[in-house]
Amino acid sequence: MRGLDARDCNSWAQSVVGEGMLGRATRTRPGPHHALRGPWLEQCTRTGLLRGHKEDEWKDVKLRWNPDDYGGIKVIRVPSDSLWTPDIVLFDNADGRFEGASTKTVVRYDGTVTWTPPANYKSSCTIDVTFFPFDLQNCSMKFGSWTYDGSQVDIILEDQDVDKRDFFDNGEWEIVSATGCKGNRTDSCCWYPYITYSFVIRRLPLFYTLFLIIPCIGLSFLTVLVFYLPSNEGEKICLCTSVLVSLTVFLLVIEEIIPSSSKVIPLIGEYLVFTMIFVTLSIMVTVFAINIHHRSPSTHNAMAPWVRRIFLHKLPKLLCMRSHVDRYFTQKEETECSSGPEPSRNILEAALDSIRYITRHVTKENAVREVVEDWKFIAQVLDRLFLWTFLLVSIVGSLGLFVPVIYKWANIIVPIHIGNANK
Repeated sequence: MRGLDARDCNSWAQSVVGEGMLGRATRTRPGPHHALRGPWLEQCTRTGLLRGHKEDEWKDVKLRWNPDDYGGIKVIRVPSDSLWTPDIVLFDNADGRFEGASTKTVVRYDGTVTWTPPANYKSSCTIDVTFFPFDLQNCSMKFGSWTYDGSQVDIILEDQDVDKRDFFDNGEWEIVSATGCKGNRTDSCCWYPYITYSFVIRRLPLFYTLFLIIPCIGLSFLTVLVFYLPSNEGEKICLCTSVLVSLTVFLLVIEEIIPSSSKVIPLIGEYLVFTMIFVTLSIMVTVFAINIHHRSPSTHNAMAPWVRRIFLHKLPKLLCMRSHVDRYFTQKEETECSSGPEPSRNILEAALDSIRYITRHVTKENAVREVVEDWKFIAQVLDRLFLWTFLLVSIVGSLGLFVPVIYKWANIIVPIHIGNANK
């Protein structure tokens, strides 16, 4: 007994079609049960769109035949336009297109019809960018009949897990879980079944961590080094300004990456704004420290006693700086001299006047120099004080913003991956 070739199969298939089963199937609706298998998620974009396609399967008693009567043919492929097909659509459609491409259906001898229309279903979802780039997104796709109620077409969920065999790896997103559930919407007269597929996806943070977060943290700590430069260096302001410009560029980059929304502010955006305020304050403090560094008796009044006590004696010890030399001393205004013989009195007084003049001049120069050195030392104390203060604020701010993200990441992602590994 020879096997059937392609021409024999085509002839038997045409016999099945020619007996009028397809014509009856086109004009009438089959049984009320319709099975919807999970959509195959293909791609997720940063704009909050899910793309996928579905597989429909139902029973049509009018499309049954005996394989023995048709040369053993058990499966035929028929254009979908020749059959009744369910109007299962994606309700929360993002592009406004509800119809799929016209393609063939797979019909089995027991009346099982399988139809996989090659259509891209785009569903929009609300993106929560609070923990960007360590964010989790929960998106859903809701399918149901557009015109039939539950008494006419009932949707059966075959499997709660979405088929991910045809999933294409995406360099930005990873599926954490994908499940389906059936629901019913009722009104005064009818009930309408629908199936909702929920996708929990997470962003892969490696790219953004290497090229966005680490540079931002580096710029934040680079601001601290401004206070390590000597106050007489003009590069302090240049360094602060360069860091501020760099942070502005990073903020523009994040604005291009993250979807625009006023409901939530991403933590990375808050961190950048915090760092920009941080740098702005450092510029103001640096200007003040430079002003202190260049003070002198000719431009400012005498230093207040409490300023000397705090910035020249107490703070240097707290900041582990070398103590400033105590320059408080009692200076005699006049120099006493013993009276000498009357004939040499005029000569001695002239010599003493010259000595007093030179002494007063040298003392005045020393006093001016000491005051200038005191102001410079106060500028150094301020730089050291702001160095430790800004370093502490930078560390606390960075930990305060990123520790909650890491904690959430460890409590959600790690258990899910452990559960998947145990399965």
